[in-house]
Amino acid sequence: MARLPRLSLPGYPHHIIQRGNNRQAIFSLPADYQFLLDLLEEQAKKNGVAIHAYVLMGNHFHLLVTPEAADSLPRMMQAMGRRYVRYFNDSQGRSGTLWEGRYRSTLIQTETYLLACMAYMDLNPVRAGLAPEARDYPWSSYGHYAGLRSDKLVTPHPLFWALGNTPFAREAMYAGIVRAGVPAGQQAALTEATLGGWALGDANFVADLQKRVERRVVKTQVGRPARKPAGI
Repeated sequence: MARLPRLSLPGYPHHIIQRGNNRQAIFSLPADYQFLLDLLEEQAKKNGVAIHAYVLMGNHFHLLVTPEAADSLPRMMQAMGRRYVRYFNDSQGRSGTLWEGRYRSTLIQTETYLLACMAYMDLNPVRAGLAPEARDYPWSSYGHYAGLRSDKLVTPHPLFWALGNTPFAREAMYAGIVRAGVPAGQQAALTEATLGGWALGDANFVADLQKRVERRVVKTQVGRPARKPAGI
């Protein structure tokens, strides 16, 4: 079956997952994490992509971004991916591929999923046992949003600014969202939609997206429709 074109539209938040080939490590030293973040900053500015949130794990990373043009995101990811592979291969004395195919991505409905996606990303290291709390993990954007440090890579989404009228209020509100956690259903929906390349949102959001693109935006239901009971 032919692979569907990537679902990507300017002005919409995109959740991205890029994995190492066969789940292999893509970072070896702290300098590797920093090199990727520096590449992200450079290529995001060059290609017109706002980086709202990120988390770098041992064998994969997540991004939450909004591209300003149709080709902004693929150009950023391609340039960053190629340069990082060259850097990592040279530093490790290895050759060959590093990534598990192309990056995975989905468009998400802002009001319903953006803050949940940020919290889901920030809690990844906690779920993986890499840190006791989100604030203890150095390779995510949580520290910026919780007021622990300033991260020039991050461009907060307007929905974050709406959390409070002062920096302290916004930081406290966001930290509370992360502490509350993300329901298992939302976690599963974010992962499944991103890996499958399907839009994530309510029926109106999906219908509006479908008018804007030629490819289908949600997974086709398998099997026959359920039969209606007699008399209905």
